[in-house]
Amino acid sequence: MKHLSGLDATFLHLETPEMPMHVGSLNVLDLPKGYKGDFYEDAKAFMASRIHLADVFTRKLALMPFDMTNPVWVEDDDIDLDYHVRHITLPKPGTNRQLQQYVARLHSTLMDRSRPMWEFFIIDGLKSGQVALYTKVHHAGIDGQAGVELGKAIFDLEATGRVIKPPRARPRSNGYQLGMAELATAALRNTAQQYVKLFKMAPAIARAIGGLAQPDEKAADKAAATAPKKFNLFAPRTSLNVSITNQRTFAGRTISLAETKYIAKHFGVSLNDVVLATVAGALRHYLADNNELPAKPLVAGVPVSLREAGDQTANNQASMILVSLATDITDPLQRLKAINASSNSSKSTMNRFKAVILDDFPTFAAPWLVSGIASMVGRSGIVNLLPPAANVAVSNVAGAPFPMYFAGALVTCYYPVSIASHGTALNVTVQSYNGRMDYGLIACRRAVPDITEIGDYLLAEHKLLMELTQKHPAVSGAPATPPKPVAAPAPEADEEAQAAAPARKPAARKKAPVKAVAAKKTAQKAPAKAAPVKAAAKKAPAKKVAAKKAAPRPAARKAAASPRAAAA
Repeated sequence: MKHLSGLDATFLHLETPEMPMHVGSLNVLDLPKGYKGDFYEDAKAFMASRIHLADVFTRKLALMPFDMTNPVWVEDDDIDLDYHVRHITLPKPGTNRQLQQYVARLHSTLMDRSRPMWEFFIIDGLKSGQVALYTKVHHAGIDGQAGVELGKAIFDLEATGRVIKPPRARPRSNGYQLGMAELATAALRNTAQQYVKLFKMAPAIARAIGGLAQPDEKAADKAAATAPKKFNLFAPRTSLNVSITNQRTFAGRTISLAETKYIAKHFGVSLNDVVLATVAGALRHYLADNNELPAKPLVAGVPVSLREAGDQTANNQASMILVSLATDITDPLQRLKAINASSNSSKSTMNRFKAVILDDFPTFAAPWLVSGIASMVGRSGIVNLLPPAANVAVSNVAGAPFPMYFAGALVTCYYPVSIASHGTALNVTVQSYNGRMDYGLIACRRAVPDITEIGDYLLAEHKLLMELTQKHPAVSGAPATPPKPVAAPAPEADEEAQAAAPARKPAARKKAPVKAVAAKKTAQKAPAKAAPVKAAAKKAPAKKVAAKKAAPRPAARKAAASPRAAAA
């Protein structure tokens, strides 16, 4: 048996029907040329030969008596692949939007805790002729970086795959679960070890807390000194910060990795700062659409890895920092610089605490106590009254920089699908893959029914930041020329950004807060009125005028026309 750490088990205890705690990914696959086989059966056989390569595929939970402490992982020697690898066919016409909506539905259901906590879905019926792979694994077993390592077990670098050595034969056990006495003894022993570890680290923790009152003179990043000195304990309340339901909505968008790196180097910030600035600009436009952009800046909860280099353990080793998204700043470049300063300040503080952050801590009676509190908080509506700590969760995971294959099929994209939670109804997770930055947006459908709009604004904000690199001088050492633009995506890949926009109806307008009106007037233009006038001046034929009237609104049309608007 293997004990779950306190952090790993927290994802189990916080889970409720409204807030499933699993993570996943959506991959669209190009089948080999001339392929005539049954890909579902091939994928199932492929997984059967590899499940021994990662512990997450073969271990299940064993609960402690009376839930007095965290459960443990035990080996399951009876894996039912027909349950873990499933087949779905989309109804016609099989669009990318249909695919993403189905993934949102699959992501909303809880996982069976009596089995190894992973599920793979082979989804066909796409009108492009491609096949999709949707995977989900419980967060109690892996974090973002461990998920990348898990991908190495199931993906290949060549279409022909690699030779996998079969597992060693082991005697089959007859017990379905461990005995009560064995589990209770292991629980008491592990709890005692956790208290001893906490006692030994107490002096270092006290020193780290005391050190926060003093400036960090040895900080490697001197830019942290320019961070805003004012600290807001809570983030402003928005429509994103409510109790959520079990309904989900999902959207995927793709941005060039080379362009993102170019923006970062041009302005002397990190790649993650550019990701945060892109999300900030998108949310600023999205909230302004409904006249609810707060005067105070939005705050992002950003996970940071505590994992040592080379550590491939399938568990959670992460913490979180809070970063201002500077949405109160109209100018995108000034907003990027403010985000960089806030991020550097938070990272500097985290680095001083990093060595003493515990991912394993005593959890006696935690299973029933924390689970009860989580259920009460979610269903009581108290989240709708309390000020949030963060408005949105934003995570950036470094993935493979080269193409990969699954069961002989080329992986064309790697959209992460993460967790929406009470008080943070929107999660934006980004995974780099083979020159792409794949943004996966998951949210409660009732809180964010129009998630595709946020996706479109992401593309528009990235395009704006690229344009600013041509108007503002670069920092010393930045590349002189931008990367070459990539070829425009195929119609099937760009379908969501083009097809979803015309059908949207304008959001109901509310009375804008007084402080938000000035920012909104500055941010918004009026190209919608200019287009018909221009058409009339040229006396365009009737057919062309009609076509212009049917066209998407300017913001969505600009996003759809972007050569980076690939969605799944």
